[in-house]
Amino acid sequence: MPLSRRQFLAQTACVSALGFLPGPVLAEDSHSPRFDIGAAGEASAARPVGTMELAILADAPSTPTGLAISPGGRVFVMMPRFSCDVPFTLGEVAPDGSVTPFPDAATNAIDPKEPQRALFHVPNGVFDGQGHLWVLDAGLPDGKGPPVPGGAKLLRIDIDTKQILRTIPLEPGVTPTSSLNDLRVDWAEGRARAFVSDQGQDGEGAILAVDLDTGRVVRRLAGHASTQSQKGLAKFVEHRPVVLQPKSGPARPVQGGANGIALGPNGQRLYYAPLIGRRLYAVEAGALLDPEKSDADIAAMVEDLGEKGMTGGLAADAQDRVYLTLQEQNCVARRHPDGRIEVVASDPRLVWADTIVITTDDWLYVSAAQVNRRPEYNGGEDLQKPPYAILRVRIDAGPA
Repeated sequence: MPLSRRQFLAQTACVSALGFLPGPVLAEDSHSPRFDIGAAGEASAARPVGTMELAILADAPSTPTGLAISPGGRVFVMMPRFSCDVPFTLGEVAPDGSVTPFPDAATNAIDPKEPQRALFHVPNGVFDGQGHLWVLDAGLPDGKGPPVPGGAKLLRIDIDTKQILRTIPLEPGVTPTSSLNDLRVDWAEGRARAFVSDQGQDGEGAILAVDLDTGRVVRRLAGHASTQSQKGLAKFVEHRPVVLQPKSGPARPVQGGANGIALGPNGQRLYYAPLIGRRLYAVEAGALLDPEKSDADIAAMVEDLGEKGMTGGLAADAQDRVYLTLQEQNCVARRHPDGRIEVVASDPRLVWADTIVITTDDWLYVSAAQVNRRPEYNGGEDLQKPPYAILRVRIDAGPA
């Protein structure tokens, strides 16, 4: 209940007697305080962190969540088909920023009759040690619903000849609600394996482990808390909560299970995190493909590495530091092996930081995908503003 003038004056006298003086006395009809700004200085601004430079402006036709850079410097972006009107899902970025279908338009055409050849929904891709591009296809031509039978796959592509060298079906590892998202390939002496995150259309995620020699696919950690969308959390990007906002009807929370993944030095540990989740997890990578390990064995091996913020893509360097795309702060951070987290750099152009690529000359590149501006989060209005920024910052990643 508001104080009367008499009550207010009495309270003021009481406080003054105790040695405390209230702030400026306001007029009775005032609704907000007004102060004279003196010449003592300005309000303190936020402390600056490292800066990033604009490396590429990609004039992509749709949301470029994925990024891959070849050893020779060629740049590729992956544009998942969140809707079937996306013209192509895998493209190469020219020096002028234009993006063309890769390997060609025909391969990018939706064709359920040739699921092993056609590219439906490519969220990410990486290069192996021989300079070949591995591409993950989730098999979702309209961004949702069951994957096209035979459409979920890995492709190995020779980027010089544009020939598909290998196709590995992922059918044994997917479910009707799968939404495959991120890819890491461990291609080294005595190792030929891949790891894929499945964030799940319902937030029920998992990790797929793939033997690249035999094509064997194992679905692991399904139903485990570390791969699930965490309930009761909200992600804020550009000062706004990211929620599904249809043209009509109530808004719904975003769900997203296992999303970003990264491989530690020598492929020993796989790091991963849910899209909607603030904790980082790790598990022994080799165990995921071990036929002697049960799902219960794998679950018991999961390490909770603690709080790391709301992230998208992850990466790791030769010093076993895990790089984090902190989407709520428009920045990139890294977690040291002792658990310490430091911010590497920030940039207001880094809207929805997504995929990280670390090159051999110690540049860290990161895509600004603008996912939060898509129509499904804005009442059907597309607020994305091409071209899309790809930023970079110099780091000391350590010996390769």
